[in-house]
Amino acid sequence: MSAQQQRTTVKSILTTSKSYADLDEFFEKELRDAGYGGLEVQKSPVGTTLKVYVARPGLAIGRRGTGIKDLTDKVAAKFGFPNPQIAVTEVENPELNARIMAARIGQIVSRGTAFRRAAQWSVNNIMNAGAAGVEISVAGKLRSDRSHGEKYRAGIVPKSGDTADRSVDEATTDVLMKLGLYGIKVKIALRDALPPDFTLKEDVKEEKKEDATAQTEGTQEAGR
Repeated sequence: MSAQQQRTTVKSILTTSKSYADLDEFFEKELRDAGYGGLEVQKSPVGTTLKVYVARPGLAIGRRGTGIKDLTDKVAAKFGFPNPQIAVTEVENPELNARIMAARIGQIVSRGTAFRRAAQWSVNNIMNAGAAGVEISVAGKLRSDRSHGEKYRAGIVPKSGDTADRSVDEATTDVLMKLGLYGIKVKIALRDALPPDFTLKEDVKEEKKEDATAQTEGTQEAGR
């Protein structure tokens, strides 16, 4: 491949990535109340299909389809798609979608609920939905003029490597409060996405207790 072809390929990738990012940002803003959870773009010779995932499809579609028609017209005008088709898909388990949960925390906090309570509530809901683990980070001017961050964890969340890439759903958002901007990051380890050779220790403390008991009994038996 020549240098000119390489530059053309890189430019095409960057342009495509920017277009997707712009679309994603547009839908995130327009479908915030519907619980926007992500986007898939499917191109065909007859047009472009935009598959959007939301927690509440009724709010996205609108009464008698007026909401989705208005959204389609906006996409056609803003992004220049000749024949855009928007397919609304319901997220079956929104508590396992990091993007939806990050947005929920932001909405709850903006309504006056303490960030600690909102984060802990989300941790409990995510784990009850069947996640292998969750980590929620909240950073900003949380209680004073000095910025700092806090983390709330449960279960196991792989941090790096192929296991993390395959199993951890991650999202960030921000919310403007009186003291300043809060940054919210949510990481959810999806149990079904973990590789088969990954062993999850459900209760390490209980195992250690059983091992210690067995060792004690063995020592007592040897001393007799």
